[in-house]
Amino acid sequence: MAPGLERAEAELKRCFGHDGFRGGQRELVEALLSGRDVMGVMPTGGGKSICYQLPAVVLPGTALVISPLISLMKDQVTALRSAGVAAAYINSTLTAEEYAETCERMRGGRYKLVYVAPERLDTAGFVSVTRDSQISLVAVDEAHCISQWGQDFRPSYLRITDFLEKLPQRPPVGAFTATATRAVREDVIRILRLRRPLCVTTGFDRPNLYFDVLRPREKYAMLRELVSRRRDRSGIIYCATRRTVESVCAALCADGFEATRYHAGLEAEERRQNQEDFIYDRRSVMVATNAFGMGIDKSNVGYVIHYNMPKSLEAYYQEAGRAGRDGERADCILLFAPGDVATALRLIALSGQGEGLSAREAQAVRARDRQRLREMADYCQTHGCLRGYILDYFGQEHPERCGNCGNCLADFQEKDVTREAQILLSCVKRIHSHLGYYLGLTAVSDCLRGSKNSRTRELGLDSLSTYGLMRGSRAEAVRELAELLIERGYLERDGEYGVLALTERAGEVLFRGERVLMPVRLERADKGGAPTAKKPAARRRETAEPDGELYEALRMLRFRLSQEHRVPPYVIFSNATLSDMSAKRPRNVRELLEVSGVGEAKAQRYGEDFLKEIENWRKKRNG
Repeated sequence: MAPGLERAEAELKRCFGHDGFRGGQRELVEALLSGRDVMGVMPTGGGKSICYQLPAVVLPGTALVISPLISLMKDQVTALRSAGVAAAYINSTLTAEEYAETCERMRGGRYKLVYVAPERLDTAGFVSVTRDSQISLVAVDEAHCISQWGQDFRPSYLRITDFLEKLPQRPPVGAFTATATRAVREDVIRILRLRRPLCVTTGFDRPNLYFDVLRPREKYAMLRELVSRRRDRSGIIYCATRRTVESVCAALCADGFEATRYHAGLEAEERRQNQEDFIYDRRSVMVATNAFGMGIDKSNVGYVIHYNMPKSLEAYYQEAGRAGRDGERADCILLFAPGDVATALRLIALSGQGEGLSAREAQAVRARDRQRLREMADYCQTHGCLRGYILDYFGQEHPERCGNCGNCLADFQEKDVTREAQILLSCVKRIHSHLGYYLGLTAVSDCLRGSKNSRTRELGLDSLSTYGLMRGSRAEAVRELAELLIERGYLERDGEYGVLALTERAGEVLFRGERVLMPVRLERADKGGAPTAKKPAARRRETAEPDGELYEALRMLRFRLSQEHRVPPYVIFSNATLSDMSAKRPRNVRELLEVSGVGEAKAQRYGEDFLKEIENWRKKRNG
């Protein structure tokens, strides 16, 4: 056992209110306590922060946590202070006086953790402070940002390596992330120059999350219905563009929903106010671009809906993973339309991912982004298990069916589409014979649907025998059929632009009578909601289930206290803690400390109010 591990276990209960470690936490904490570098890959909500916060509490000195977003720092520091841990942050929001005071306190060893933006690392003032301080460890949060092959590459993260070299004595370094493929993990270890790191990957699965992909004819009508059925829960709606954020947010507000918005085009003060309204539960719905969310520590998000398809599965899983961080059941629903692919391609072309790279590297990054987009589109169109598709992408084994996604819970019936498949394959063949090269799906679809656009005429596609044979079909139907034929191996995407090309197997359908059957999903009546799951049994004295009336009373008390103390509600207690509290119904502080998520500092600060609320509920129930 590493020196300090026994004390770490005691602090885990005293500060954070947890009786024991989750999977992977003990190994990572023990390694950092013994002075070893670590690389931790744990799903959102899997307890990554405990892996460096706990060693920071135990070790002498101050831990530095390098974090990409100001909002993340503020949330984490607020939560730590609420748990009785001395913490601070250093970023651009501090005034000169506040910055000087924080640095002086850091020199004096007043903090156990200091969160710092990567942009600060190479400033002379901060380097001087670190040289005068005892640095216990350095934790790199959202470590995938250091890899240009990751979905969130940030050039400022490349400063971390030089910063570590400037420290008088290199402390143990921990790199932590929720979403990273094997290539990105290897990149992180190499760039940070981690020394014999203990690498722990606890898995990417989030069993409490329900996944679904819907293809509504009218997106906003479906969105309105989904949000309406979740009025009692906080949710995030992600849109691809600022314009879509504006229109969706305005429509939701007009329909009576408590919605707000977030994107990079808003003034900084409005972004801050809107984010606080959502964090503090004054607004229940946040409509945002991907500028919102990384590092947001709001644990009680009950659903994430993607109004548009993201550009990669990494981005999707990170954004969807902001739901259910407290372990409660949550929904992750993607509203898919074929036009989302074209929108994403335009965003890739305009992306600044190539900034700071050579022309060759930038081209490689764009090619990688297009490949990721194709994988994202395949997720939206698979008939298999959605959770399984995600776990396959990250290289994790899994059962064939998860039982908690739209495809696993849906009924399918098979439709014979052999004739339509023959027409599409024949069209691809004739285009190649006519031009000497293949074209993309849009051109094939336009030809089949009898388009009179200029490109179709200029290429002479209107002269082919297959021109107009699927007139009256929706573009989405043609795309879905093409994706099925790719999945079955009759077509393949070829070249940099993913043109449609025939495979040898195409002849089986065109000339040898092989049938093509398409599974058609039969939508459930609830149209995209997860089934109500029974909560797992826990140690409870009076009943195995939390009381809904008491839970609601505790939730309202939490909201009042959050306004009084000016902290987000989840900083006081998470939804999972309220659920456990409403089941165990403690009568005194000793019993309150048995509730998961209640540490000594929070019991002292808030315990009397919650115990009084439980006693009031008990008196009402007993008449």
